[in-house]
Amino acid sequence: MKVVPDTSAVVDGRVSERVASGIYESVTVLVPEAVVGELESQANDGLESGWDGLSELKRLADLADEGTIELRYVGERASGDARSHAHEGDVDALIRDLATDHGATLLSSDVVQAEVARAKGVDVEYVEPVARGVVDELPIQHFFTDETMSVHLKTGTVPKAKRGQLGEMRYVEIADETTEEEQMREWATAIVDLARQSNEGFIELSDDGMDIVQFRNYRIAVARPPFADGIEITAVRPIAKTTLDDYEFADELRERFLERKRGVLISGSPGAGKSTFAQAVAEFLNDADYAVKTMEKPRDLQVGPEITQYGALGGDMANTADSLLLVRPDYTVYDEVRKTDDFEVFSDMRMAGVGMVGVVHASRAIDALQRLVGRVELGMIPQIVDTVIYIEAGEIHTVYDVETEVKVPAGLTAEDLARPVIQVSNFETGRPEYEIYTFNRQVVTVPLDDADGDDADTGVGRIAKQEIEREIRSVAHGHVDVELKGTDTAIVYVTEGDIGTVIGKGGGRISDIENRLGIEIDVRTHADKPGGASESPGS
Repeated sequence: MKVVPDTSAVVDGRVSERVASGIYESVTVLVPEAVVGELESQANDGLESGWDGLSELKRLADLADEGTIELRYVGERASGDARSHAHEGDVDALIRDLATDHGATLLSSDVVQAEVARAKGVDVEYVEPVARGVVDELPIQHFFTDETMSVHLKTGTVPKAKRGQLGEMRYVEIADETTEEEQMREWATAIVDLARQSNEGFIELSDDGMDIVQFRNYRIAVARPPFADGIEITAVRPIAKTTLDDYEFADELRERFLERKRGVLISGSPGAGKSTFAQAVAEFLNDADYAVKTMEKPRDLQVGPEITQYGALGGDMANTADSLLLVRPDYTVYDEVRKTDDFEVFSDMRMAGVGMVGVVHASRAIDALQRLVGRVELGMIPQIVDTVIYIEAGEIHTVYDVETEVKVPAGLTAEDLARPVIQVSNFETGRPEYEIYTFNRQVVTVPLDDADGDDADTGVGRIAKQEIEREIRSVAHGHVDVELKGTDTAIVYVTEGDIGTVIGKGGGRISDIENRLGIEIDVRTHADKPGGASESPGS
């Protein structure tokens, strides 16, 4: 009897299994070189299937050495192009042709391959794909306690975990001995197989050396060489599920969300509780009879079945957004908004009229808004985001209201300096805390909490001083000092030789600078500076 196994049969170990059970006696196993090439490629890419297949080939070689089977390698290796298009059937076609040429039975665990072979008149033996190592629980479940947020495992290191209450997490060792590579490989394989076979899990991403798995409420990243320098498993789960009522400003935020569709950024540092709050918002909106969807990478928000969770369609969230606009949700929760493409998708959906709630990493509430600067037009920001919520240690720390107004920025006085200003106000007090606007062709974010202090020390004062220095240094050759005397006056100290250059013929150059900045500038030499400062530092 002659048998040609395809890649699926070799990976599942079906040939050696059937020899051991006595189904195959005095069999000649013809292994296509195309199968060897595909397994080698998968192993080099860090895929467990490649290593499983190579282990099966070694078992077959041992059986051949014992005289139990006859083993031959036949055909030619598939080209790199054919291997890259393996999912399109190029390698399978080569294997079917070899079975026909040698008058052999094709052994396969691939139902499509088996059906195509039968249609072409090839003798086929189909066996169900094997479910290896599938259990009902995670193999690393025993590392989790009620207060464990994440478990961190790596070959050659002691297992660690983050444990404690939100805002009080400790990174601690949870075992006495280091983990061997064999144990790590066993856990990694079992986790991926569990996600593949269980209806409670799925594989979010599978790439060279990296698998992202979601099983129940656990998000697990499995990294392997060559992507990582060793096998690493990181498992994360939420340790709290909240409702909007558990947070400060609950009544005010409920009213704000229901008043009209909003653009909201939920910001905070990693592990602060942003996603926990986002799912509380999603559940509230769903209970308020809004159609709510999520866009997630990966899909790990713990929301009810009424809320559909979408991933990146074709690897691109822009495709997901196009599809969602056809679904017409009232609100979409975007977890997380990180790259420029994410901000563009968030903005496009918001401008299309969809209420958006985005999760953003930021160390301060204002930083979340600043991440939009440069990615979208400045004047569009309040239309895209009108609310910023900053989460710290699982609680709402700050809420900002974002709106635009045409006004003279705080700290400036000249009426002709009026311009569109984005005003960021504290939601609780109603007091403006920041202004964002264009100043001398640059976008600046000015804190207002020091507006009553010395003019030179205020946010706008510091920016004005920098702009004056930049303008004067563009024409002066020597050292420049700037002293602000008020919100709209300044003294500039330059070298004796630069006086004429800075002032210009008939005062034209300094007048142009004054008009651009809206600040009256008095030009003097360093010798005129109180204390008799020299013309250059250190001289």
